[in-house]
Amino acid sequence: MRRRGPGGREEAVRRLLDTPHPPVPRDLVPRAAALGARRLRRARRVRRLLWTLAALALLVLVVWASAARPWEPPPAGTTPPLEAW
Repeated sequence: MRRRGPGGREEAVRRLLDTPHPPVPRDLVPRAAALGARRLRRARRVRRLLWTLAALALLVLVVWASAARPWEPPPAGTTPPLEAW
């Protein structure tokens, strides 16, 4: 097995770069721009949906807390004995 030093790697890269480059389609830039725009729109929709779900969850929590009042102690299960009446 031949060991390559830094010079061997540079030579390999130079040989790769000296070969003819593949042809690039003419409509590559418009297609890439359209794909980027679609991804941005999709990301914006997902972000908007997540914010809507978070706001809805907060609203449900507030409505539940106002109805259940979990901060108040629960009512006693039995009535206290009546002693001095």
